[in-house]
Amino acid sequence: MTGFRTHSLSDPTILTVPGLDNSGPDHWQSHWERQSLNCRRVDMGNWRTPNRNAWVNRLNIAIRQTQGPIVLVAHSLGCHAVAWWAALERPTASGPVIGALLVAPPEVDNAPRDPRLCSFAPSARGVLPFPSLLVSSRDDPYITPDRAYRLASFWGADHIDAGRLGHINAEARLGDWTFGKTLLARLLDSAQFERSVMQQALPPAQRSAGGWRADLTQ
Repeated sequence: MTGFRTHSLSDPTILTVPGLDNSGPDHWQSHWERQSLNCRRVDMGNWRTPNRNAWVNRLNIAIRQTQGPIVLVAHSLGCHAVAWWAALERPTASGPVIGALLVAPPEVDNAPRDPRLCSFAPSARGVLPFPSLLVSSRDDPYITPDRAYRLASFWGADHIDAGRLGHINAEARLGDWTFGKTLLARLLDSAQFERSVMQQALPPAQRSAGGWRADLTQ
């Protein structure tokens, strides 16, 4: 897999949601943004000293300003921003967000390594109303594997063990992170299936004539 294919107008927009201090040019999120016109970053505002409500508001504005279906691709504290957005905004299963890839969420409840993470405590509880994958590393310095699994259970996300990749950031030298793209393609397939089921459950007059397709390289 070398990159993303060209997207049609009906393809989902990928909104990347970085964590503390933003994602630099060597981060896999930055690689993805450079490779696809349908992938862009949410500006969360104050990257160094985050405020939970401010980040949730920024994310909410970005979602509202985006036309068509959306997939959220979050890293680190951005995962908690997504979970709190869902808890506070209460999106429905038929809303614009069709899925979320949540990578390396840190511990915010139990003595977090960075005190700035405390502003997002406690962790949001509540199953996300769209398909989600939570990806964690066995040697992440910001969370233990059992606590990562705990977050996945809170959010109703499928848990993916990525091996030993640290915080799954630029320091891991992942480039454009081929495995992450594979997971994103899997997530898109799941979201597409769920939307198709929901469409078929509607009366014929209410079914959408359009649609979207998962169009990532495998």
